[in-house]
Amino acid sequence: MAKILLIEDDPSINLTVKKWLEFDRHIVEAVDNGIDASEHLRCYKYDIVILDWDLPGRSGLEVCREFRAAGGATPVLMLTGKDGVTDKVQGLDCGVDDYLTKPFEMREVSARVRALLRRPAESEECIRSGDLVVDTGNCTVTRSGLDLNLTQSETSLLAFLMRNCPQMFSPEALLERLRDVFETDSVGSVRTQIKRIRQKIDIEGEDSYIESQRGVGYRFNRPVQK
Repeated sequence: MAKILLIEDDPSINLTVKKWLEFDRHIVEAVDNGIDASEHLRCYKYDIVILDWDLPGRSGLEVCREFRAAGGATPVLMLTGKDGVTDKVQGLDCGVDDYLTKPFEMREVSARVRALLRRPAESEECIRSGDLVVDTGNCTVTRSGLDLNLTQSETSLLAFLMRNCPQMFSPEALLERLRDVFETDSVGSVRTQIKRIRQKIDIEGEDSYIESQRGVGYRFNRPVQK
């Protein structure tokens, strides 16, 4: 049995999927727009999120992108009528785990949910590297137990880099994946945010936790202690 958030604006599909999953003995909470979806994801925890692409208020991609930027690790199954490779790549880059193209059979919904539930659970709360701890649940970052006073956006960016270590991300890729984190849609905003994080988490005389390569991008890198 899993706790599932179903986000689908078509009343018929919403009701059909909800009843089917409840018959499978899951607990299902259903909403029909992107605004309520984001609010539920901020306030409650779920084992699976089933998310429609086209939603009123904000799109499924925006909902998923914001959720991942905030450190959410719950598996996301995207429901969509879009079946092009470009569309699927766009969704996967935003943090979607699996796709189900409309129209679909309910038996396949159950199978996809079971497959996602079999994946190893990933902690949504604390990410650690040495004495650096990011607690996404409480939006705090500490080093050797001392609170470093990062903002919510700084915490989200740092958590994203730590979760995806040692992958390197260009400023443009960070802007695409974490649009809600940056003040403007410019690479200058990325550089400013990275600079602020470094000033707060790094220790003078030690390598920075965030490595940069000119013309390439940024990645999280546990420094060698001196």
